[in-house]
Amino acid sequence: MATIIRSILLLTFVFLLIPTILAQDEDVISVDSDLVVLNALITDTNGRVVSGLRKELFSVFENGVAQPISLFSPEETPFAAVILIDTSGSMEQSVSLARSAAIKFLDGLRVDDHVAIYKFDSKVELIQDFSNSRDISERIFDLRSYGMTSLNDAVFKAAEALRDRPEKRRAIVVLSDGADNQSSRSASRALREAMAVNALIYTVDMASPTGPQSQRQQNRGALKNFAERSGGSFIAAPGGVAMREAFENIVKELGEQYTLGYTPLNEKKDGKWREIELRISRPGLTIRTRKGYTAEKRDKD
Repeated sequence: MATIIRSILLLTFVFLLIPTILAQDEDVISVDSDLVVLNALITDTNGRVVSGLRKELFSVFENGVAQPISLFSPEETPFAAVILIDTSGSMEQSVSLARSAAIKFLDGLRVDDHVAIYKFDSKVELIQDFSNSRDISERIFDLRSYGMTSLNDAVFKAAEALRDRPEKRRAIVVLSDGADNQSSRSASRALREAMAVNALIYTVDMASPTGPQSQRQQNRGALKNFAERSGGSFIAAPGGVAMREAFENIVKELGEQYTLGYTPLNEKKDGKWREIELRISRPGLTIRTRKGYTAEKRDKD
């Protein structure tokens, strides 16, 4: 009888442990959500992309403290990107240019790259979901300019769409005049969301050359802020051939970056900004990557 009782007690103990074991497994799986990812473009003094660099040449510092690099992927790593096309009333002269630029972007995709396309005006709407196809939805040819501009909401939505993508290299490409007059979210909130999913933001200024200069400068500043803070780049109002070349360069650049990642030694989720510095132990190289991130606790989805 004593043996039977001991067996029952042992089985009860094991069953009680199962939820704890599963919870521990979930915690282990969720560690990746704390990984800080850097997508970095390395160029020489002539502006040429530098390839073939080894992991040992890189070092990462967070608020001045060296961090152990746990992820390193060379140039051929696939990417996921979201293209955001501004179709608000102020873009009347530029929608067709934006459409042709998006098509040019898809032309440069590699087999493992995936792109989604959204339009935004008074609201944000999906035009084409993530695909590695170079074909484009017929809906893009129906785009017309009207309504207000929800730029910040569009960037936020793009970041949400990228959150569950398997690719570590992620980007948001914005074609807009930068005038936001409709969003429910601030630019800083949208930027934090994009940086939380490790997305570079590339912004293309589509503003008309006419109009108040002060307003144009303000809008351009908003686009530059998205790009510079995230480690992407800002492209100033190209048109025609220049715009198509700009998009060719963006998709090429995404394929030529290095992807690095680390789990911060400082585990506090205190909502504070953390400065990131990426260094390479080879002189004469220029590094473009994100400037930092906000240490916010992320909800598990």
